[in-house]
Amino acid sequence: MSEESSVERLTEAQAREELARLAGVLARANAAYHAEDAPIMSDAEFDALKARNAAIEARYPALKRADSPSDQIGSAPAEGFAKTPHSVRMLSLANAFDAEEIAEFDARIRRYLGLGHDAPLAYTSEPKIDGLSLSLRYEAGRLVQAATRGDGETGENVTANARTIADIPDHIAGAPDILEVRGEVYMSHEDFEALNARQAERADKPFANPRNAAAGSLRQLDALITAARPLHFFAYGWGEISAPLSDTQMGAIERLAALGFRTNPLTALCDGPGALIAHYHRIEQARATLGYDIDGVVYKVNDLALQARLGFRATTPRWAIAHKFPAELAWTRLEAIDIQVGRTGALSPVARLSPVTVGGVVVRNATLHNEDYIAGRDSRGGPIRDGKDIRVGDWVQVYRAGDVIPKIADVDLSKRPENSQPYGFATSCPECGSDAVREPGDSVRRCMGGLICPAQAVERLKHFVSRPAFDIEGLGAKQVEAFYRDGWIREPADIFTLRDRFGHGLQQLKNREGWGEKSAANLFDAIDEKRTIPFARLLFALGIRHVGEQASSLIARHYGTWEEFTAAMDAACDLQGPDWEQLLGIDGVGEVMATSLVQAMTEPHERASIDRLTARLSIAPAARPDTSGSPVAGKTLVFTGTLEKMTRAEAKARAEALGAKVAGSVSARTDLLIAGPGAGSKAKKAAEIGIEVIDEDAWLALIGAA
Repeated sequence: MSEESSVERLTEAQAREELARLAGVLARANAAYHAEDAPIMSDAEFDALKARNAAIEARYPALKRADSPSDQIGSAPAEGFAKTPHSVRMLSLANAFDAEEIAEFDARIRRYLGLGHDAPLAYTSEPKIDGLSLSLRYEAGRLVQAATRGDGETGENVTANARTIADIPDHIAGAPDILEVRGEVYMSHEDFEALNARQAERADKPFANPRNAAAGSLRQLDALITAARPLHFFAYGWGEISAPLSDTQMGAIERLAALGFRTNPLTALCDGPGALIAHYHRIEQARATLGYDIDGVVYKVNDLALQARLGFRATTPRWAIAHKFPAELAWTRLEAIDIQVGRTGALSPVARLSPVTVGGVVVRNATLHNEDYIAGRDSRGGPIRDGKDIRVGDWVQVYRAGDVIPKIADVDLSKRPENSQPYGFATSCPECGSDAVREPGDSVRRCMGGLICPAQAVERLKHFVSRPAFDIEGLGAKQVEAFYRDGWIREPADIFTLRDRFGHGLQQLKNREGWGEKSAANLFDAIDEKRTIPFARLLFALGIRHVGEQASSLIARHYGTWEEFTAAMDAACDLQGPDWEQLLGIDGVGEVMATSLVQAMTEPHERASIDRLTARLSIAPAARPDTSGSPVAGKTLVFTGTLEKMTRAEAKARAEALGAKVAGSVSARTDLLIAGPGAGSKAKKAAEIGIEVIDEDAWLALIGAA
């Protein structure tokens, strides 16, 4: 079964659980790759997993999580290097895995720009180097700083190390006064083999692959070690720049080459998806002879003016995509099936496998999704894997193209043990013994224990302290488990009473294994630092079903303050009335998410727990863009009909950049309706309740873009 079809067959409940699982395993993989230089999977597999996550989010946008991998770039900077903020964010790339996705990428760009199918649209195509991203800042032609990607916002200052790389010039002539050159540090196959030979001679641990070797070499605290390692650098882009390099991507790359930077000779200009795919296959065929690792091909819109119009999503540019090489399959024995309980009570089966190497990574676990998947059925009762069920002891095929914890792609019935029995899925929670109920239309069983279920409580607390949420230094998943087990914390509010309950002597904590007086004091100080928290982070940290990081930001921007938000939720408790309509009117908030949000905020036990928490916090209002002089700042806008001079996506992005709220429906709180040809019920309702209606020309004149 293909990844596309598996996503298409996911029910909403299945999708929700899959997104939760993907968020966890991708976070672990991100940290292993970017912060530890010890990846637990290949780049192709990681990016394929992100693609699966994105596909599920596209099918069920209301389910997008606050800690969605789609919103994450890299990992936090490592300790030991000075942290360096990027003046222009270093973004990651969206991924594709087949020709159909590349055709859709081209079609999506044309729709956004309003270009016809036959309109010329050129792209650059270049190998995607499997190395470590680096940004080089030049001022008046002199290299003043080199920084790794880090988390996209802040990287590690590795300037001294970068100066030892021969491909990186210390001075350049004829460049703009400010020029940030971005590219990839890598190690050739030949140099990698020689380095490992030297490691073996010294009885040192060999590197696993050239990417690990390059990353580990660049991130040495001693620049002399970096200088002794054979590193190379390909330039492929730029960050902050005081004057344009060119008006096209290809022209800019040629300008970088003229300035003395190495650029990839396989970079080519392609006209449309067909030419892109043809160049992809040429690079794929030459892959084994290049002498360095690549994991795909990157396509970018060539016209820089069009790139500017297309802009960016949260973590990726709209005008670029990485076409990744395929992953691998392997066969192994299924030793056991374990059930894990998530923070929403979902029972998730996990296959425990005899260790097997897939794509250079040792695999021991695989997702089994739900009881239907184990039984060989899809969400509609149709057969998957030709109807073959999965049993303990089976010889199974493991597929890692889209999963860090992979999935079972097939079963070899010829090797099935004679005494094997069909797997009986649990009907009670393995953690608390409560009934595990599968509601009609839901493929997932959920523990009904709620607050009494320790697994749910612990998972909710882990989510609360996760990086996109409160991100309390020194209080991670292991500490949460230990503190819960000892009865120190049962709900989030308990975290903020630890110092008071244990006193300033710190005796109970500092006597624990792994803790001393200094580490205990540091933990309490870190907790105190997070007593002031942005509205959006707090909302995400609560772990409300269906309310992810992006949705939390949307909701926070709409209501502004926590007080206004809670008052609106209280007023919408009966799921009707103007406050309910206002919530539904937020563009990106659907009825499922809105219902979950209101119910969580008004259920007495949940609300009491939330109120105990917020009583100990200072909640910062949602950040607003600098919209001084904006004619629509603070106003609620609705677009309807067909816009002819900009696409709907451009109009929405422009309005939000000017500080407006864009709603999906007209209500009494709407300030302005922009109506194009074909406007229907929304325009009629606006007229009925006295909302101002203008056409597209008036909209462009209003915002100064006519």
